[in-house]
Amino acid sequence: MRILIWHVHGSWTTAFVQGPHTYLVPVTPDRDPDGLGRARTWDWPDSVIEVPPERLRDEHIDLVVLQRPHELDLVDRWLGRRPPLVYLEHNAPHGDVPDTRHPAATVPGVTLVHVTHFNRLMWDAGATETTVIEHGIVDPGPRWTGDLDRAAVVVNEPIRRGRTTGTDLLPAFARAAPLDVFGMRTEGLAEHLGVDPDRCRTQDVVQRDLHSALARRRVYVHPVRWTSLGLSLLEAMHLGMPVVALATTEVTEAVPPGAGVVSNRIDVLTDAVRGFLADPSHAREVGAAARAAALARYGLSRFLDDWERLLKEVTR
Repeated sequence: MRILIWHVHGSWTTAFVQGPHTYLVPVTPDRDPDGLGRARTWDWPDSVIEVPPERLRDEHIDLVVLQRPHELDLVDRWLGRRPPLVYLEHNAPHGDVPDTRHPAATVPGVTLVHVTHFNRLMWDAGATETTVIEHGIVDPGPRWTGDLDRAAVVVNEPIRRGRTTGTDLLPAFARAAPLDVFGMRTEGLAEHLGVDPDRCRTQDVVQRDLHSALARRRVYVHPVRWTSLGLSLLEAMHLGMPVVALATTEVTEAVPPGAGVVSNRIDVLTDAVRGFLADPSHAREVGAAARAAALARYGLSRFLDDWERLLKEVTR
């Protein structure tokens, strides 16, 4: 098939484009949010082709994957027609949960795909055809060494996003272990939180280097209160890292017993972080269980098979 999809979520798209199709990605001269083109920091195959918007009317397109409400208007303007539509929802709803109406609920003929069962439960999609295809991860391999007795956190824009990403919880975790916070716009985080900069270091690492950097930290901490299931959490598990996470959204499904510590009690979580730092052998054992669990549930082949079945149904 020839599938039109915007470059919105680099990590998720990296898994999606491993399939057997041709993926048309809009590109604009200034590479604005509606025309980012191919990823610069992820490894995408040659089957991902950049197409300027003005050429899309002449392209054969079997299916469109929408990810943002305004993309339907772009389809109408750029294509002048509507091929079969799938709306992929990456996020949990914000606003009046659980009564938040999904924007795809009013789009005729669309199939709405959620990435977690929690998200499907919380969004109000009305009578729209809805399904769940859980995440798939391009396996980075079992890289964990844990030779740095520090904890890793991955979050973009933690100051702006605040309580949503659990930024206010980081001082408690920093007292339990020195933190390395990876992500975009993390500068000034220690000062913002009022903690010793050595207890809360920040850096924005390109994707190709992130996995190796994470794998040297003893434990992965996921302090997020409200979001979809973070791909960074699943990637850390694939690396063989023990994880410590809030028991919110889909985390309790993703991290089974023995693969980490999941709780909504901050004292339980911080004690777990201290325990992993103090006992590398235990960290290794739990990390191995985390990797096994992630491979079993979030493996790339299962993800691609699920999408293949849906794509055939939608275009039948």
